[in-house]
Amino acid sequence: MLLPVMLFFVTFTVCESFPSRDVYTNHWAVRVPAGRRAADELAAKYGYRNLGQIGTLEDHYHFHHSRVVRRSPFSTRGNHSFIHMDPKVDWVQQQMVKRRVKRTAGSDLNVLTFNDPKWPSMWYIHCGDKSLRCRSEMNIMAAWQRGFTGKNVVVSILDDGIEKNHTDLAQNYDPLASFDINGNDHDPTPRYDPTNENKHGTRCAGEVAAVGNNSHCTVGIAHHARIGGIRMLDGDVTDLVEAKSLGVRPDYIDIYSASWGPDDDGMTVDGPGPLAKQAFELAVKKGRKGRGSIFVWASGNGGRRGDHCSCDGYTNSIYTISVSSTTESGTMPWYLEACASTLASTYSSGESYHRKIVTTDLRQRCTEGHTGTSVSAPIAAGVIALALEANPLLTWRDVQHLLVATSRPAHLKAHDWKTNAVGHKVSHLYGFGLLDAEGMVLEAQTWRTVPPQHTCMEASDRQTRHIWPDQRLSASVNTTGCAEQLDRQVAYLEHVVVRVTIAHPRRGDLQISLVSPSGTRSHLLAKRQFDNSKEGFRDWEFMTVHCWGEKAKGLWTLEITESPSRPRSPKGPR
Repeated sequence: MLLPVMLFFVTFTVCESFPSRDVYTNHWAVRVPAGRRAADELAAKYGYRNLGQIGTLEDHYHFHHSRVVRRSPFSTRGNHSFIHMDPKVDWVQQQMVKRRVKRTAGSDLNVLTFNDPKWPSMWYIHCGDKSLRCRSEMNIMAAWQRGFTGKNVVVSILDDGIEKNHTDLAQNYDPLASFDINGNDHDPTPRYDPTNENKHGTRCAGEVAAVGNNSHCTVGIAHHARIGGIRMLDGDVTDLVEAKSLGVRPDYIDIYSASWGPDDDGMTVDGPGPLAKQAFELAVKKGRKGRGSIFVWASGNGGRRGDHCSCDGYTNSIYTISVSSTTESGTMPWYLEACASTLASTYSSGESYHRKIVTTDLRQRCTEGHTGTSVSAPIAAGVIALALEANPLLTWRDVQHLLVATSRPAHLKAHDWKTNAVGHKVSHLYGFGLLDAEGMVLEAQTWRTVPPQHTCMEASDRQTRHIWPDQRLSASVNTTGCAEQLDRQVAYLEHVVVRVTIAHPRRGDLQISLVSPSGTRSHLLAKRQFDNSKEGFRDWEFMTVHCWGEKAKGLWTLEITESPSRPRSPKGPR
């Protein structure tokens, strides 16, 4: 039985999810409107310790109880639980562990070459034939030649820490853009172990801002930018931990780069919780002195398991710039996920014989083996840093518009390239195409800030509908684009969000598409052969950028198809 409810937004939207294997911690998020002193008194009254405000969330406090077991499969009972009933408490939530995986698959302005030993191996920046431009290039060197190398731009890596004293990072390291959420201090240095498990953040940081021409290792895309690290993946990841991470110094940090997310196992549906949702909303409204924090996210590595990044509430959010990957030859990497929320793409690896990405590594080393969509988010963050140097007044929405306007299909091979009603070529694999750094900085220099964002919301009827195997169910909404309300009227589309509630015995058998009034079809969900869940979707929000620039007015149609399949066991590398 299906119960679809469809709402269209051109607005801020974040998805909330519910983990399937609950692990409760001894940390709580508590909302106390009366302020810090009242929060301290409440904490003492019920045996907690108040660890302070949660990031930028006013009236929200981080409580810790040392006499409660650190990890438990059950929510906690005891005298302290009476805090739920205290009239001074508006809301309280015991924090649960959220599984988050790192998305790795396994200068002088006139200088066109660098003395860094790995420079010749950085094929994704230069063509290797001494030509400044080639058809398949991201035109990074051309942006450098125009004088843009990331100066005065601050980027922070949300990950497992960064090796701040690495020879290729120390000169650009910024302690004001760093914090250790896991250790509750200001040092984001990763925890070392024999397997170098916590190398991921250091690798991502080098892609963005490794120092150039220092005769060591490699060169960052924005090699004059300031680089920091938020250490938050080396411990229990909870909603509270994510909210704190997203809210570290939003008036100082320009760009947050995240190469992680829920399991890319083809069966998980998960996204930000209520605290992280608020943190995103505050960041885009108030960050960067009101221009909005910029969040760059790796789109996911679950392609071999048939995963679909629309089931990831971080890459599927309008607050984030979801970045995909392509191989050197423009083919689809084996790990790539498709979805309608992907905005653009950069180079990464592919098969074992494809060249990979060069960057910094733990213990003062370098690597030529960085892979996955983990690569693409930091490259995009570096390119965006070049654009922010060209125009520091860009808003978070301006940056997305620039990516739509300048990214190129180039030589990227996909069967689903289409041109929407206003002439944008777009694909579910690559978004609007390969990043063009020179195009970004040139457009940024003369860019006029886009008008304020308007929100238009329409709902279909809420009647119960049923679907049978191999049949299609349609629901439609006819909208004026809120033309009768000037403060909400949508002149042209940016993000379109569809919220659905679906009850179904096997979620992986569902396919969902959205057709705009102009005829542009977005595939919001593909079949997922390993998703045997009976939970369906509960107020899940799918998002598409494929209608960018089109008119909102007209008939929108949501199509849901059920195609039963025999479940198989997931296999293959992660």
